[in-house]
Amino acid sequence: MTTRDTAPLGAPCWTDLWTSDVEGSRRFYSELFGWEAQEPSEEFGGYFMFTRNGVPTAGGMGSMGDMAADDSWKIYLDTDDIAKTLQAAESEGAQIVSPAMAVADLGTQAVLIDPTGAQLGTWQAGTFPGFTVLGEHGAPSWFELFTRDHAGAVDFYRSVFHWETQSVSDSDEFRYAVMKDPGTEGELAGIMDASAFLPEGTGSQWSVYWEVDDIDASVAKVLALGGSVVDDAQDTPYGRMATVADPAGAVFKLRTAPR
Repeated sequence: MTTRDTAPLGAPCWTDLWTSDVEGSRRFYSELFGWEAQEPSEEFGGYFMFTRNGVPTAGGMGSMGDMAADDSWKIYLDTDDIAKTLQAAESEGAQIVSPAMAVADLGTQAVLIDPTGAQLGTWQAGTFPGFTVLGEHGAPSWFELFTRDHAGAVDFYRSVFHWETQSVSDSDEFRYAVMKDPGTEGELAGIMDASAFLPEGTGSQWSVYWEVDDIDASVAKVLALGGSVVDDAQDTPYGRMATVADPAGAVFKLRTAPR
């Protein structure tokens, strides 16, 4: 388990769900992870928080007017200067989807598409730092970018979000780099060369892994709650992992870290 007051610069600091079935999603994730779904906020257009033991762990939002929800999870990377981050991102070939917008005194957010085609958010914290607990059941466990342009992605996140990266493997069979925490040398996120196995028509994408105590039991619960399995649970050097989807189709990953 990791607890922190603030996220390291450039690290994943928040994640939220854009869902076409708000009430169904509130029930599904609460039952799956033991989260508490807070009431939607009229002030913030119906945005709501999922909490664990009273601590925010993720957000949720339904369709916004004519903008239909795409049933996806989005991660946010921390920045200490969102204007400079967006300027740098554009200069490196990113597309700004939603420009910087203040969210009361909580912070400032923006959404972009990186040069490899993956959507993500960025967050400059005010009073709200994002999630502060990782690695417990129902808390974030890992963050990962699947990309068709591994070298381009690594260069982009180094340049724009100031990542310090380390190559784990650089072969055609397995090409992977990790973001290192400059303070602790811990690993914060990964970039995988997925060009060999991403399905045709599927673009680069960020994924969040949620830690669970028993991945097989959690996969069974996903199915019992009306979700589906995208990739069956399998053992890896980094723990036992599975890819699943909620009943509305939003894909996410489960992980039981090595003990």
